[in-house]
Amino acid sequence: MKRLLLLSTLAGFALFSSAQDVQIKKVPAPHTKASSGSQMFREYCAACHGLTGVGDGPAGPALKGAPADLTSLKAANHGNFPEARIGAVLRGSVDFHAHGSADMPTWGPLFHSMDGGNDSALMELRVHNLTEYLKSIQK
Repeated sequence: MKRLLLLSTLAGFALFSSAQDVQIKKVPAPHTKASSGSQMFREYCAACHGLTGVGDGPAGPALKGAPADLTSLKAANHGNFPEARIGAVLRGSVDFHAHGSADMPTWGPLFHSMDGGNDSALMELRVHNLTEYLKSIQK
């Protein structure tokens, strides 16, 4: 099956001298281990959300809205980490308007394509492990 060529605004970017000039270089997302939530976070999320997840990534200024502080998801949900919602957002099965018009890639199809497009269990493992990593960085 032909691998989906989804471009990631998070996988690569070029920064210029001022926030107004920030541009995002769109490149295919690199392959990562499905078992490593932290590696997936660094490769797919940190460019916008920052290495610590607080929303201060170098590509953030180029987005229509500020990237979410992913360390405050639990606090924003009355002390409960929104695991099901995060999984749905990562799979692309829920509209996520906080990023304007699709600044945040729909990772589910990308994850599925990384593993040959025929292993839904591996795609779900990626979503699960990335969600677990996000749960581990809550304030």
